Amino acid sequence: MTSADVEAAIAATRSDVARLHGELVRYGLVVWTGGNVSGRVPGADLFVIKPSGVSYDDLTAENMILCDLDGTVVPGSPGSERSPSSDTAAHAYVYRNMPEVGGVVHTHSTYAVAWAARGEEIPCVITGMADEFGGPIPIGPFAVIGDDSIGQGIVQTLRGHRSRAVLMQNHGPFTIGASANDAVKAAVMCEDAARSVHIAREAGPLIPIPQEKIDALYNRYQNVYGQSGDVRR
Repeated sequence: MTSADVEAAIAATRSDVARLHGELVRYGLVVWTGGNVSGRVPGADLFVIKPSGVSYDDLTAENMILCDLDGTVVPGSPGSERSPSSDTAAHAYVYRNMPEVGGVVHTHSTYAVAWAARGEEIPCVITGMADEFGGPIPIGPFAVIGDDSIGQGIVQTLRGHRSRAVLMQNHGPFTIGASANDAVKAAVMCEDAARSVHIAREAGPLIPIPQEKIDALYNRYQNVYGQSGDVRR
C-alpha cells in the first residue's frame, strides 16, 4: 500500500470506530464512559481505539486514537495528546496474536456481566446462539486491567473456539470479529443471549440442543443465511 492508501485506511477506520461506539449506546451495552470499540487498520500494523474517560456524546473520528500493535500511541497523529482506553493493551495483544481479528469490543452489558460475576459460561440452549456463536459463550480467566493480561485471557479462551465472545470472569464480555462492525454485532448478540438464557433458567430447567443440531444451525447461518455475497456475520 502507498502512504496515501494507508492514510485513507486510517481515516476510514477512525470514522467506523467512532460511529460504532454509538451502537453500544443504542443497544444499552454501556454506561457512562465504560466500554470500548477498536478496529484494525487494513494493510497496516495499526489499530484505532477510543480515548479513555471521554463521554460517548463527545466521540468523533478526530479524537479516536491511533496505536501500533504494541498498544503505543502513534506520535503526532490526531488525538495523540489524549490517553487511550485503559483496555488498549488487551486489544493490542489480541491483534498481535490473532491476525484474523479486525475488531475488538468490550462492554459492561448487564446480563453478560452477571454471568461473568458467577464465572459461568452461557449454555447454548437457543437456536440464535447456535447460529451466531456455534455453542456456549465461554468464561475467560480473572485478569486485572492495566497490562495485557486480559488480552492473554481472551486469546487463550477464544483461539480455536467458535464463539466470538468471551466473558472475562468478574469483569464482563469481550468480543472479536473480522471487522469492528462484526465485533459490535457479536457484543449485541452476546447480551441478547445472556438475557434470554438467564430469564429462561429463572423460569425452569433449560433444554439442551443436541450437538449435531448446533453444528447444523451454525453451518447454515454462517454459509447459507442472507443474500449472496453478504458477510454472514
